[in-house]
Amino acid sequence: MPSYAERRPSRVAHFFFTLLNPAAYGAFVSGMIFDVIYFSTQEIFWVKAASWLNFFGLLFAIIPRLINLYQIWISRSLPQLFAERRSFWLNLVAIVLAIFNAFIHSRDAWGVMPAGLILSLLTVLFLVIAVINQAVSSTHQQEVR
Repeated sequence: MPSYAERRPSRVAHFFFTLLNPAAYGAFVSGMIFDVIYFSTQEIFWVKAASWLNFFGLLFAIIPRLINLYQIWISRSLPQLFAERRSFWLNLVAIVLAIFNAFIHSRDAWGVMPAGLILSLLTVLFLVIAVINQAVSSTHQQEVR
């Protein structure tokens, strides 16, 4: 009787995913907070800082998404859960919104609002929905076991 080895994700990939994934969330949430501060104070420092945080958020978000793309869609080393795929798509939409937000933030400081704030809020909203999706899914999996 042949024995089938259980496919598991790479430890290195898992390390980089768990290291960079929260950093992206922190950068995007901080950028949104800086956009809110700029919207209320009109101090140019805040919009420039939000632009840099958006850049670092994108940098830290794309690498875990590429790892997740490989694990879910190509190698199938993670269990094929609908929640995993839904979380991937929610994060991908957030990254696309953040790319548009980066283009908006490359404008002059006076031209950033209100589009920059709206895109920052939407990016964080999609990231929060993705995190809630993952949390509910993992809680449900633990209850089933």
